[in-house]
Amino acid sequence: MSLKPFNDNFLKACKGEEHEHVPVWYMRQAGRFQPEYRKIREKYSLFEITHNPEVCTEVTLLPVRQLGVDAAILFADIMTPMPAMGIDVEIKSNIGPVISNPIRTLEDVKNLRELHPSEHIPYILDTVKLLREQLNVPLIGFTGAPFTLASYLIEGGPSRNYYFTKSFMHSNPEAWHLLMDRLGDMCITYLKAQIEAGAQAVQVFDSWVGALNAEDYAEFVAPVMNKIFTGVKELDAPKIMFGVGAGHLLEEWNKLPVDVIGLDWRTSIRSARQQGVTRTVQGNLDPGLLLASWNEIEKKTKEILDQGMETPNFVFNLGHGVYPQVEAETLKRLTAFVHEYSSKIKR
Repeated sequence: MSLKPFNDNFLKACKGEEHEHVPVWYMRQAGRFQPEYRKIREKYSLFEITHNPEVCTEVTLLPVRQLGVDAAILFADIMTPMPAMGIDVEIKSNIGPVISNPIRTLEDVKNLRELHPSEHIPYILDTVKLLREQLNVPLIGFTGAPFTLASYLIEGGPSRNYYFTKSFMHSNPEAWHLLMDRLGDMCITYLKAQIEAGAQAVQVFDSWVGALNAEDYAEFVAPVMNKIFTGVKELDAPKIMFGVGAGHLLEEWNKLPVDVIGLDWRTSIRSARQQGVTRTVQGNLDPGLLLASWNEIEKKTKEILDQGMETPNFVFNLGHGVYPQVEAETLKRLTAFVHEYSSKIKR
């Protein structure tokens, strides 16, 4: 077990409870920007890392040790459960997930298999258990959301326009809703397994759902998102909803039984509050600014903190993931600044 006192600032902020300083963690805080991670990748592929609990634990711990963040997030990929469901996926460098058997028909959807975590992904559960023994900060588990997962499964890989996905959604609604149900069930099962193994919070990444308008979201996606969060509602772990370019969906997200809403940099925290978001808000520094001068980073961070700290329920994060070009020292300095600045204001 860790000898350091447990830092629960993140969990308290998620619940809207008083805490010492604004907690901070970063999406993709473990990964390509770290020299140590790049050395590990010389030996192992991404999937090989996640299949090895000892190595995966080390990768997950790296940013906690280096940056001083207030939470760890399990190192994995949103595609991790997909092979168990019958999806042939490969994570290719500088491309992302590539699917060799994309979904095109109702029969393809019917052929998807159920996820049984202890049988199919025991290494993920073992990693969670190892991390809980070594961490002095909360561990965040996660899953990809049905729309984002479906976009990869239907497109066959990353997309800018999602036209195959949207076409499938509108022209084959029976298959689409079945796909949402199958993926939604997987999400519930996967999140429950992570929480039962020791994850103390969970985040649902609907990274690409901003490609939909509010009307299509309400009809084709909102029901399954409500199903997922309702399915894990009673478990003792804060639930976080996050997407990119999705400020127009805040009204829909606000209806979900979630504890935290993550914002990208396109929507200010104050604007979200003005739209009726009263629960904890997470965000939302533009990750591109991490490559700017420190003066610019500090200026924008102060603005975000000043808005976020208007209520006690705020978690500092980026508006999306860390870029590979970012220096670890920049993130370390940013973490310290958030802690110091918010501690002074709270006093």
